[in-house]
Amino acid sequence: MPASLVISAPASGVGKTTLTLALARAWRKRGLNVQCFKSGPDYIDPAFHAAATERASVNVDSWAMDRSTIAHLVSRGGDADVVLAEGSMGLFDGVAARGVSGTGATADIAEMLGWPVVLVIDPSGQAQTAAAIAAGLRDYRAGVRLAGVVLNRVASPRHEDLVRRALKEAGIKVFGALPRHAEISLPKRHLGLVQAEEQAEIGELIDEAARFVAEHVDLDAVLHAAGQWSPQAVANGLNVRPPGQRIALARDAAFSFVYPHMLEAWRAAGAEIAPFSPLADEAPDASADVCWLPGGYPELHAGKIAANARFRSGLRAFAETRPVHGECGGYMVLGTGLTDADGISHEMAGLLGLETSFAKRRMHLGYRLAELAAPMPGHQPGARLRGHEFHYSTILAQPDTPLAVVHDATGTVIAETGSRRGHATGTFFHLIAEDR
Repeated sequence: MPASLVISAPASGVGKTTLTLALARAWRKRGLNVQCFKSGPDYIDPAFHAAATERASVNVDSWAMDRSTIAHLVSRGGDADVVLAEGSMGLFDGVAARGVSGTGATADIAEMLGWPVVLVIDPSGQAQTAAAIAAGLRDYRAGVRLAGVVLNRVASPRHEDLVRRALKEAGIKVFGALPRHAEISLPKRHLGLVQAEEQAEIGELIDEAARFVAEHVDLDAVLHAAGQWSPQAVANGLNVRPPGQRIALARDAAFSFVYPHMLEAWRAAGAEIAPFSPLADEAPDASADVCWLPGGYPELHAGKIAANARFRSGLRAFAETRPVHGECGGYMVLGTGLTDADGISHEMAGLLGLETSFAKRRMHLGYRLAELAAPMPGHQPGARLRGHEFHYSTILAQPDTPLAVVHDATGTVIAETGSRRGHATGTFFHLIAEDR
């Protein structure tokens, strides 16, 4: 049975991703098979997990997914030696209103699966208080079990000693302490970490993180504290229907935000995926019956997208007879125009009337529940779709017929309704699952 752990923290930015990647690579170097998962809707981290483990990682999300879906997804770890689930935000952070099986908190996954938690604690600017924080997290929810902590960004041996003593008095095991080490920081941009496929040196960064963590953390003690997990047989898998039989999928540095479990579900249902690169001025495959443009960073490549006439004309020709759908960045590219951060306006595909701007940035972040007013590829009117929205664009115009009534996690109706015109549809949220 695999050893199972959840890597979490009191807050974002403490070092969860770095520790997860380092542990995964260190154990991989020992000859162990490691399977990673990402708790929550972040679509960037799974690619880093795959780089560290050489196994595909997927998201598990208690707000958007039911228990059988989560059980189905994590069952892929049944043949691994170690299973690691990287948390999001703080251990108990989720939304105010419960979703399908929880609030989206990492603690939901830890309790649901019975996986012990390793906390990453950053004691910068404190000492004994770090133990109080760890003890509070340990005792906050009875069904969540704390295995121990790893200290990160410790200032000095004296600082480490003070924190270790306090944690020992609180009955909390310390697996190791990492001194400040800026060299293993992963590059970031406005939507989070720079994507793994954009970093040629990602392997070296993960190797360095693994070496550093192995030097300062007792890897055997961490494994000994892990749970012994046996995946359960699941009758029902993912409630995801492919948008077509042959799907032309935009896939490059501008169109890379697509959940791995979605692609796997499409393939499992018998669909074929035909990737193409708008940045390379490629048009969607003429033999496909649907085209899908995921999100990504089109705002960083708007000039090139606008100049790629073969891509834009091919997309327009495709949309004359077949469905085209865009998510977030893909939705923006389906629109009339995109204004970049420098205030320069770029002509997009013009399949929808949407106009967006990054010159006046405003963060849009959160879960979304959409009730479709019209069909979109793979889903019928009335379907309840759960997804996640994260972007900084401002809507200048959204004149087309709304695609859906969209609510946030509290039930409040929001303005980002998505659009439809002819065969083109688009949403600002990234689809995670449809309610059963």
